[in-house]
Amino acid sequence: MTWAPPARPDWVLAVNRGEVVPITEEASAPLERVALLAEARALMGIADAGPGDFGDAGLFEPLDLFLAAVTEEADLNLIGRWMTRRFLIRLLCGRLRLLDYAAADPGVVGEEIAEPLVVTGAPRTGTTILHALLAEDPAHRAPRGWELLHPVPPPEPSSAARDARIALADRELRLLAHVSADLDAIHEYSGLMTKECLSAMSFTFRSEEFTSRYHVPTFAAWLGACDMRPAYDSHRLVLQVLQRRWEPKRWTLKSPVHLHSLPTLLAEYPDARLVITHRDPLSVLGSVTSLIATLRWAHSDTVDYAEIARTHARMYHDDLDGLVSACEDGVLDERRVHHVRYADFMTSPLDTVRDTYRAFGWELEDAAATRMADYLARRPQGLHGAHLYAFDDLGLDPRAERARFARYQEAFGVPDEA
Repeated sequence: MTWAPPARPDWVLAVNRGEVVPITEEASAPLERVALLAEARALMGIADAGPGDFGDAGLFEPLDLFLAAVTEEADLNLIGRWMTRRFLIRLLCGRLRLLDYAAADPGVVGEEIAEPLVVTGAPRTGTTILHALLAEDPAHRAPRGWELLHPVPPPEPSSAARDARIALADRELRLLAHVSADLDAIHEYSGLMTKECLSAMSFTFRSEEFTSRYHVPTFAAWLGACDMRPAYDSHRLVLQVLQRRWEPKRWTLKSPVHLHSLPTLLAEYPDARLVITHRDPLSVLGSVTSLIATLRWAHSDTVDYAEIARTHARMYHDDLDGLVSACEDGVLDERRVHHVRYADFMTSPLDTVRDTYRAFGWELEDAAATRMADYLARRPQGLHGAHLYAFDDLGLDPRAERARFARYQEAFGVPDEA
């Protein structure tokens, strides 16, 4: 097969032709720092007290780099500019709210995030469904989409199920699927679904949300080499705020991005337990390239499929080779790490969960197992249609890629899928 972008809905075509007036003015506003900060202050109803409003000046380097890259490199269409501006304003307002809340309730930083369970691995290796199953255990708490997009004020246990922020987050998260029609078959997003950690890290503008949605190579190069500690500090603060009104439970977290920053993750959460998922890298590359292309197609009429494949082949070789070294060199304490093969998980997901619990000395209660089984019954694979992709579309040499990932596959016993 040959990858082709999904057909755009009629309303999206009309917007991009400039026929739908209400968003045109907003989409045409400049994506530049001064204007965005002023708009965020205005929406929050605060006076301009200078850059310090937004906390540490370390925010401005990534923000300025991203704004330059998304303007000069991403080739946004009109609806892409509109969505991008709303995304950035939400992040800036969210940052203001987090800083204001921490100042008003300084005790929040004393909230203990104890022994979090972190699911990581390359994308498209089952991390999302495994995370969702673990979240079904009443002993765990997993952040929902609305909580990571709008963490302030802390949700109240008595009203969280009907919080108005659920619909607010839904409108943003579902918009991507409304614009790029095939997205739900690849990766569904909603306000109530479990959400991955990068959304809490985006408040520092150090997150792959930016490089996934946009072709921004200069920003991506900076992100790949930057200090990720501010992102993990933000991640912790978001969890602390979300926990403030609740009886503490074990946080169950998930993101492939942790592979890039394992030492930083473990410095932030030294008592974390890690579940690392593994899948044939060639299948990963086919699937993740399709996902990234579909996300970028929501924002731009220009998507370079082969460039996405090349970039992710390099990135995930570095990550997965680094994972082998981290295990061999003792960076990862194997007593706190459990490895899951995608093929085993897809064949018997509940047995895989039980194995995970046993690895950490935990017991999977019958009530939790029943909830997990019910979740699987409600959400079978292919619920929103088949995700079609092919390695042959990537423009990569399969023999060269097999050789590139051979050390990783051998170290973790990862079988070829094709």
